[in-house]
Amino acid sequence: MGLFTKKLEIPSADSALPGRTDELPVPEQHFVNGRPMKGPFPEVMQTAMFGLGCFWGAERCFWEQQGVYVTAAGYSGGSTPNPSYEEVCSGMTGHNEVVLVVFDPLVVSYASLLQTFWESHNPTQGMRQGNDVGTQYRSGIYTFSDEQLENALRSQELFQNRLEEQGFPAITTEVSPAPQFYYAEHYHQQYLAKVPNGYCGLGGTGVCYAD
Repeated sequence: MGLFTKKLEIPSADSALPGRTDELPVPEQHFVNGRPMKGPFPEVMQTAMFGLGCFWGAERCFWEQQGVYVTAAGYSGGSTPNPSYEEVCSGMTGHNEVVLVVFDPLVVSYASLLQTFWESHNPTQGMRQGNDVGTQYRSGIYTFSDEQLENALRSQELFQNRLEEQGFPAITTEVSPAPQFYYAEHYHQQYLAKVPNGYCGLGGTGVCYAD
């Protein structure tokens, strides 16, 4: 019971694992589209970051969207520098499994990415997503500008109203300026393109988001 409880609480910075100074190795190219995984990206591109459960399925939700330049699975929102997957899963880093999305705003709007986010998971479940339980599976929108933050908060209010109409409880999604992003291990990147029948624990509410 103690371990289960710990996994549902974000540890303080003092109690989090120490991590490491070196970054985890990252593939040079995106497995699906061959573009560079790290910047610098073309100047027109903007960046978004979302947590919506296991990042395997979450990343696929975005790389399939037209106008998305590149995606990456990673960790954010915790205290441990350069954490490993095992450390994040222990519940002792505070990190969330997230997807970094680099997109062309001339092709796909941030509002469209928010729609994908809301419709692709259940944002009312707290520290879990379906059968995946733990702090790393919490719902989150992490923003890179005041405009993104404003749009994210507005979208949350809108979708809350949609959910309430269908009898769902309150949204538990955390919305905040983007913390440090750490790339996940190479085998997590574009996992469901490498393992098409691999595990995907995402499931939406069936409620449609609309502006």
